[in-house]
Amino acid sequence: MKLHATRTQQYQTITAYDENGVEINAVRFNHSLIVLPESAPVAWPVTTFDALTSAHFEQIDATRPDVVILGTGSRQHFAHPSLSIALTSRRIGVECMDNKAACRTYNILMAEGRKVALALIIEAAADDLTKTTTITTTL
Repeated sequence: MKLHATRTQQYQTITAYDENGVEINAVRFNHSLIVLPESAPVAWPVTTFDALTSAHFEQIDATRPDVVILGTGSRQHFAHPSLSIALTSRRIGVECMDNKAACRTYNILMAEGRKVALALIIEAAADDLTKTTTITTTL
């Protein structure tokens, strides 16, 4: 397999994640957010997966992505198709996965130059600390 160096420093790259939040370019976020490769992360007013509404998906649609990676928390959940109609009606794929898989997938698609939106649902942090996974993506 032939490997190529990819420069991602100018993009919003997930550099670490755990159950309570993510780091984007080494800046910690402990709340739900929308991440795009070329824009600063934006707070997303979703507190739990069950609180998702079609208005939340319309906020993602306003960013005009080609594909959406929906991080549904510590476990994978699937959004009802009626919630994401604003995206799917424009043929924008919505992929649901747990937050850890969503972070990894976002970094891969971002490094490929795709116009990907990462929408992460980060529930209120628990009192217990969990191990943080650090990702090295810059070459």
